[in-house]
Order: sequence, then C-alpha cells, then structure tokens
Amino acid sequence: MIIRVRQVAAACALGAALTACAAAPEAPRAARPAPSAAAVPSRPPTLAPGPAGLTPVFKNGPRTHGRTVALTFDADMTADQGPRAAAGERFDNPRLIAALRALKVPATVFMTGRWAEEYPAQARSIGRDPLFEVANHSYSHYAFTGDCYGLPRVSRDLMRADVEHAYAAFRKAGVPDARPYFRFPGGCYDREALKALTPAGVTAVQWDVVSGDAFATDADAVARQVLDGVRPGSVVVMHCTRSAAPTTERAVRTIVPELRARGYRFVKVSELIGAGGGRH
Repeated sequence: MIIRVRQVAAACALGAALTACAAAPEAPRAARPAPSAAAVPSRPPTLAPGPAGLTPVFKNGPRTHGRTVALTFDADMTADQGPRAAAGERFDNPRLIAALRALKVPATVFMTGRWAEEYPAQARSIGRDPLFEVANHSYSHYAFTGDCYGLPRVSRDLMRADVEHAYAAFRKAGVPDARPYFRFPGGCYDREALKALTPAGVTAVQWDVVSGDAFATDADAVARQVLDGVRPGSVVVMHCTRSAAPTTERAVRTIVPELRARGYRFVKVSELIGAGGGRH
C-alpha cells in the first residue's frame, strides 16, 4: 500500500504402462494404513461475515493470548508502472526477504497482481516458502473508495474482478496457496467496498501499527515508531518495495531482535486470525 502513486498445478501427468507380468499371480499386498487426518491441510482461518453479510475486517489479534505480533509487507506495483520498471525502478526488495529468512521471521506479504507479473520468480519463491504467506493487495493498486491519497479509483462493479485478477496472477506466477485475505490499497474502504467484495469470500486485513516506512529515509525512526506502537496481537504494516521504502530492511534488523528481547513471538496473520476465533 504505497501512497502517492499516480495511477495505478503443477499438473502431474499420471500414467503407467501395464506390463506383461500382469498375467502372473500377484503377490499379496500389505494393507495400507488409513490416511492420517493430520495429512489433510486445514483451510486458513477467516472471520465470519460482518453485519448484513459484509466483508469482515481484521485489525489486530487478541491482546491476552501472549506476546505475538505479525509483520506484514505490502508488495506494491500499480497497473500503470510497467514503464517505470522497464526504466530501472525497483518495486521489489530481495534484501528484505533475505533478511526475514536469515532472522527466521514469519511474515505475511500482501502482493498486488501487477507485482507478481513483474517479479514472478520472486512471487513464486515467497509463495512456496513456509516462512511466508501471500495475501491479496488487489491487482491494480487502485483505490476502492474516493479520495484515497490521490489513487485512481476502481469502479464498484469491477472491485471483485480486480481482486480475482490478482489471484489469477498469483497462480500464473506459481504461488500455490494465496490466502483469502485482502488489504485495500491505501487502507481505504467503505461500506460499498465491503459489500462489493462479499462474494469473493475474503477477510479484509488492516493494521494497528503504522511503520512509517513509506518514503522514509531514517531507518532508526521507522524502527522506533514500530517499537513504540507494538502491543500483543499487533499487525504492523510495512512495505516490500525498494524504490519507495528503501529503509525497511535496515529497520527490520533493529525491530526483530528488540521485540524478541521483549518476549514477542512473530507470527503470520493467519495465526492471529485463528487465535481470535477465526473460522476454518
């Protein structure tokens, strides 16, 4: 969710050749054990629909379930920024992802479909790494309301399609299991936007701690803002966009050890939602 933007399976082929020994008597086979229930992956937790069936909104986890915190990173690229990327502007941040891996920090990456198109290898790598989970930040990074930091607006009748377009882009890039979580560009939403996304079955994820890393030049100031704001169950919003959030990696290298020293455990958004009674 970068503000100040102008505009915005692997199918396994199963086949086996039958052999002539099929005519020979077949040796008895040992009975196979029944598959374990644990082998079946559970669905990511989501929130129940809000009043009048509207898309539910999640801002933070329980304050009383221990010191957990979710770092979230918006991988932003708008629909019209292809020429800027072609000219050399970097909307990715491989060093940040490498730092999170080195520090063994689980995180949720809210990715735009356009970002996944521009950086498919990185999207696939993040999406297949169990340390991370990929969630939806729209395809276009256009606003879902009016007056949202100057972003152009998605019309109401195209909002659901924009979200589904992003999921299609993730699949094409090789992201196997993008989560049913959605972050509004700019964090801007209203009742009409929540109503438009109800058929998509997503939980909208906001935050309670703003890192201030967008366009920041002082990594220490970003770190202080996060450290001052975190409470048990917090969701921190940061960015995975090198050109517009150049200090994030350095800030994370300060934030992570300090929060661990304070007894915090890093989790993905899905764990916070589950801890708060989210549905599976």
